[in-house]
Amino acid sequence: MGSSIGKKLLQAVTGLSFCVFLIIHLAGNLTLYGGQDAFNAYVEKLHSLGPLITVAELGLLLFAAIHILTGTILFFQNLKARPTRYRVNKRGGGRTIGSATMPYTGFILIPFIVLHLINFHFADKTNQSLYQILSGAFSNPGYMITYIVAMIVVAIHVSHGFWSAFQTIGANHPKYMPVIKGAGIAFSLLLGIGFGFIPIYLALIV
Repeated sequence: MGSSIGKKLLQAVTGLSFCVFLIIHLAGNLTLYGGQDAFNAYVEKLHSLGPLITVAELGLLLFAAIHILTGTILFFQNLKARPTRYRVNKRGGGRTIGSATMPYTGFILIPFIVLHLINFHFADKTNQSLYQILSGAFSNPGYMITYIVAMIVVAIHVSHGFWSAFQTIGANHPKYMPVIKGAGIAFSLLLGIGFGFIPIYLALIV
């Protein structure tokens, strides 16, 4: 896996794995619309899985490390291969905002994910539920705006990463790629709107 193709395959596999995680994570977060009791029941159900959750978290951490490391290496390899920028930035070959900003949106998301974990995953839950922690965090306009902007960045990142991953693993067929690209855009919108509206909803009902 030391070759460029090997790194791209690792990027594709870990990226698609995170897409699966995000849809599961979103499905769980949608229980917030059922109220405090529904969301806390969902959280307790997760905690009851015990070691399985720990294994899943370690797996996600490993995949994140691989995704970030290989992505960073590929980014700098591409810079080295083309050390000078073109005089004219032509938007040819189906280039989109997602493809043009792919590495940068990834780098932007790293500090946000760390902040997100600190605020929620590692928060002190001794005297308050996760629902209360979420409500408290999103009552801060600064964090709410930061979260929404981050979800827009996620949507942009996924809009290209989704179909690019399928292309990398070999699903590069003229018949199927338009469908996969369309599915990628739909999926990115689902994530952006699904996650992005949560803090707005919580702020409205507090």
